[in-house]
Amino acid sequence: MNGTPSDQQLLQIVNGPAPNAITDVVDMMKSIDQLLPGNDGLRWFNLLYLMVTQQVGTQPSGAAWNNAQWLERLDVVFARLYFAAIAGFINHSADTPSSWNALFESRFHAGVDRIQFALAGMNAHINHDLALALLQTDDDLQVTPDLNSPEHDDYERVNGLLKTVLPAALQTLATGIVGELAQDTGKIGRFLAIWDIKVARDLAWEFADHLRNLNGVSRTLALTAQDQLTGVIGRSLLLPV
Repeated sequence: MNGTPSDQQLLQIVNGPAPNAITDVVDMMKSIDQLLPGNDGLRWFNLLYLMVTQQVGTQPSGAAWNNAQWLERLDVVFARLYFAAIAGFINHSADTPSSWNALFESRFHAGVDRIQFALAGMNAHINHDLALALLQTDDDLQVTPDLNSPEHDDYERVNGLLKTVLPAALQTLATGIVGELAQDTGKIGRFLAIWDIKVARDLAWEFADHLRNLNGVSRTLALTAQDQLTGVIGRSLLLPV
């Protein structure tokens, strides 16, 4: 896949001012959604990401977050990694993670459902990016949360919200948007049985803890192995059905 005419516009979006708040992230994802055509698989991950971000943001959360600053910083750093992966792919960077290439290289493949593209993107973003986002956020705010920390409590609350809103968001993708054909909604349960967002996020937290104890070559090898495994999972999610 050598890029499309719209990719230069896409590059302008992701190379614009870096988002500093959730509202910035949402605005950038809306711009991407408006740009990409319906036959571009990236559009469906981006739309899922946008819908989930908006839905989680509007959920009644009860008591205030324990550390709202940490949580918003994590969300922003996390999204920046997604935008950076897009830029890397369009610029043919050798540093583009294999986990993301699995999606980018399949963007226009026939026989792949929208929900497959969406979940392949979630796989890359969570299994590869989330641990890095956690470490960067903790460095930025000079905290080292453990499993009993306020930050981990907030993280788990988000896990619960995502577990609730993800199936509904996928249902929206599968049943179609104006001008798009509907898909077999029974596939949603089958794909979610293979890839569980809460399990993936819990593993990302554990992997971040593991990376804290590594440096130099050891950390590079761990990240490379994780990226390659995530790429394999992504490609399995993108097999034509």
